[in-house]
Amino acid sequence: MTSLAAIIILAFSAVTAFISGIFGMAGGIILMGVLIALPSVSVAQAMIIHGAIQMVANGWRAFLIREHIDWLAMRRYTLGAAIGVAALFAITWQPDKQQVYLVLGLAPLLVWLPKERLHLDIKKRSHAIAAGIGVQALNTIAGVAGPLLDLFFVRSEMTRKEIVATKSVTQMLSHMVKIGFWSVPVLTAEGWGAMPPVWFIAAAVPIAMTGTWLGGRVLHIMSDVNFKAWMKWLVTVIGAVMLLRAAGVY
Repeated sequence: MTSLAAIIILAFSAVTAFISGIFGMAGGIILMGVLIALPSVSVAQAMIIHGAIQMVANGWRAFLIREHIDWLAMRRYTLGAAIGVAALFAITWQPDKQQVYLVLGLAPLLVWLPKERLHLDIKKRSHAIAAGIGVQALNTIAGVAGPLLDLFFVRSEMTRKEIVATKSVTQMLSHMVKIGFWSVPVLTAEGWGAMPPVWFIAAAVPIAMTGTWLGGRVLHIMSDVNFKAWMKWLVTVIGAVMLLRAAGVY
């Protein structure tokens, strides 16, 4: 990783943590797009760096509004995530940068699915387990899975704070698993020298925490109606940009 790449990543860590601090998603997609756009960062390194930053950002966000976490849904989600992780060990395919862009672009389109027909609800046991399986698998392979996770929350009878808090703790778990999954091939093939430097992760942690805290201030004054409307359009625009990158338009 070059010095310029490190500066760019740290800057976007602050911005994307702020965005995710408000909406509980979207920031991770932007950050992953930035990471894989850097020539000096491989897909595996991008996944590890992204996982470390997002794990801290999501964990800190969950801690700040921990009283709103639905722990029953979280336990059920964790069971599904364990199943999803077990399935991933049987898969040898790993995406290249163009394929990651494609998934990053397609994932946000999930917010436009007819939710009145899906009837997904994270508070239901089977749905929470299904969310754990699907979200963990997608997050580990492509780096992000916020739009898929959102499908299980949009029809639930939760406030914006309960949605963000519960999504944050589930995503913290997902990113933790992602770090372990992608670290194995890097360490096996290239050794510790190919891993992101410790100083970089140490610098990214307080930056992500600060951005998350500032985003949380905005969340507190936003209405539930505006929250859901802005979130839908935000991820759609981001998805369109990623699809253009996948097509090599720019």
